Amino acid sequence: MTSISPYQYQASELANLIHSDPAMIRDVAEFYAKRTAQHKQSLNTHVWWSDEDLARQISEQTTRIEAAKKSGKFLPLAGVPIAVKDNICVRQQPTTCGSKILKNFVSTYDATVISRLREAGALFFGKANCDEFAMGSSNENSAYGAVKNPWQKDCVPGGSSGGSAALVAADLAPMALGSDTGGSIRQPASFCGIVGLKPTYGRVSRYGLVAYGSSLDQIGPMTRSVSDAALLYDVLSGHDPQDSTSLNQPPENVAEHLRSNTRKDFKGLKVGLVQEFFREGLSTDVRAVLEKAIQQIKDLGGEVVEVSLPHLKYSIAAYYVVATAEASANLARFDGIRYGYRSQGGDQQSLSDLYQMSRSEGFGREVKQRIILGTFVLSSGYYDAFYAKANRVRQLITDDFKQAFSKVDLLISPTAPTTAFKIGEKANDPIAMYLSDICTIGVNLAGIPALSIPCGFDSKNLPVGLQLMGPHGSEKKLLTEAFIYEQATDWHKRHPEEFRR
Repeated sequence: MTSISPYQYQASELANLIHSDPAMIRDVAEFYAKRTAQHKQSLNTHVWWSDEDLARQISEQTTRIEAAKKSGKFLPLAGVPIAVKDNICVRQQPTTCGSKILKNFVSTYDATVISRLREAGALFFGKANCDEFAMGSSNENSAYGAVKNPWQKDCVPGGSSGGSAALVAADLAPMALGSDTGGSIRQPASFCGIVGLKPTYGRVSRYGLVAYGSSLDQIGPMTRSVSDAALLYDVLSGHDPQDSTSLNQPPENVAEHLRSNTRKDFKGLKVGLVQEFFREGLSTDVRAVLEKAIQQIKDLGGEVVEVSLPHLKYSIAAYYVVATAEASANLARFDGIRYGYRSQGGDQQSLSDLYQMSRSEGFGREVKQRIILGTFVLSSGYYDAFYAKANRVRQLITDDFKQAFSKVDLLISPTAPTTAFKIGEKANDPIAMYLSDICTIGVNLAGIPALSIPCGFDSKNLPVGLQLMGPHGSEKKLLTEAFIYEQATDWHKRHPEEFRR
């Protein structure tokens, strides 16, 4: 292989090429490294990049791939570049969570997902920008500045995994890792026109993911195609004894299943259209695109029926009690003493002053707001009124999903009520910003899998995402049906004009 063109190969194709000739790893790495150098500043996709680290990885992975080839073993991600969201630990690399308070922190160990990617032969292509501590829906909350959407640079890429979504959409890497607490993989995937999967809670290890909301967080793939999402999911998923919430379930081999799939239609599939997502707040453009996608599902033989999730209207309120309460507890460890940012003005003050000054100076506005809210809902006299009640509502929402899945195979909805909005448009309106995740938050509360897949464009040529949701543990079913839809369309083959060259 002497040259590579933008968007030419899927990750699985790159792995096959490199496996056949391990020397090709340098060609692939150089192509994506040049793309990254060319575009990362204009999009602000990365918070860390190192040519020296990449050179070391190429040497290590070439040796691993050659050894695997000699032994007859195939590494599923041999030489494939993958960017990592900046809240996932990679040894000898910074993990800042997009925050000043962790600006100089370098991880001493690999997250479980990173260890599995290393063993699969992947190359780590820098740390992707994200909203601070994964708290945000636009990637404007990062201490490193806002990420720009490759489709229109004056628009947000979504959040909090905005850097991961933007760099995949711009083909700076064929894959990226994101994390999803309330929609942070799926919403930016929708805004940037790529595929994003939020697995079942516990299906992918959280060990090495800096915690935001521990009962909600989940790491997942962000790719340009469903087949690549399945490939990455296969590598990431599986039991991990270092994560007490990890599910002990056997591997599913979804990518192999998709390769052998012969179904081209949705005959026998019963899909539930969630009524609550098609009411007020849904933009006219998104509604029109979704109606066409629904019709296509019907044309392919799927039966589409309306279903109701009556308690879903309380999901935003419940989420912002549960998530902020957990964030308040999780972020208490960042105190200016053990590691991270330490206020110099606090050195001559009391311990209490040092804590206050370090945290006030180190955390950004949105993180401080959520810590304060979370501390309040857990405080004496308010626990039952807020946190306990939110968890009861969470159970009602979970029961609504279970009831719906007793009648249908999958649920569909828009991934987001609008397409990407202008940078700064909602910065001073937190309620409008929180409502950006109204279609995704219920899934996290219920712990079920869901993905966003491109399904069209609005009148401004911005991508629209279709969300597919499945019962607990149904990733194989979910990815199979998404793959069938993808093969019947060409939305995933469309790319931002500036980045096709």
